[in-house]
Amino acid sequence: MSFSKSLSGRVALVTGSGRRIGRAIALTLAERGVKIVVHGYRSLRETRQVVELIRMQGGEASRVLGNLARPADCKRIVEEAHAAFGRLDILINNAAVFFKTPFFKVTASDWDQTLDINLKGSFFCAQAAAAHMKQGGDIINIADWSAFRPYMDYLPYCISKAGVIALTKGLARTLAPKIRVNAIAPGPVLLPDDFDEEEKIALVNHVPLKRLGLPQDITSAVLFLLEGSTFTTGATLIIDGGRLNA
Repeated sequence: MSFSKSLSGRVALVTGSGRRIGRAIALTLAERGVKIVVHGYRSLRETRQVVELIRMQGGEASRVLGNLARPADCKRIVEEAHAAFGRLDILINNAAVFFKTPFFKVTASDWDQTLDINLKGSFFCAQAAAAHMKQGGDIINIADWSAFRPYMDYLPYCISKAGVIALTKGLARTLAPKIRVNAIAPGPVLLPDDFDEEEKIALVNHVPLKRLGLPQDITSAVLFLLEGSTFTTGATLIIDGGRLNA
């Protein structure tokens, strides 16, 4: 493994890192020499596999489990992450729920689950993590381009991600100058499993770059925010192949 001087030895907690984009972020940071705390809730097998893979490749990793909808769990997750390696330098708020919610069928439970995990969880993880970043640190929130152009039938999700962007701006001002806080808003990257080939083709046709995004497109943005620029905070990087402006 080739390690970056700027990141090697730092410790990162990546929420929801058992699969999809969170997994890619955890593995990419591990390749840079970052010690990774892998978080999951119900993804027990997947989070264990990520920890094992990082260790097999010569990195250091630990695992913590918990429900981000509960502020007490958020605090415990961060405390365990800090205890695992004796420090915490990076928080990636990635975990989220995403499920269809047609407007007239949205229930209070749908609303609470989505906002609690996607937005409230990000806030309380940031609150707990900031207490351990007295010498400085980075928080990156994973938002979504739908915060700017909401999807049909996913209104609670889109609102939660719009809240994540507002949270990013507020935290950037609150935690400066020691802690930088930024967001990444992915577009069509790693489509849901229930997308069929026809839906995929239609979506690609609306993307100016005429392809779907790759996990590497998001991990490259993470690396830019962590080691490519030290003068960026409160920003949201939109990684969507130009879809938002099409």
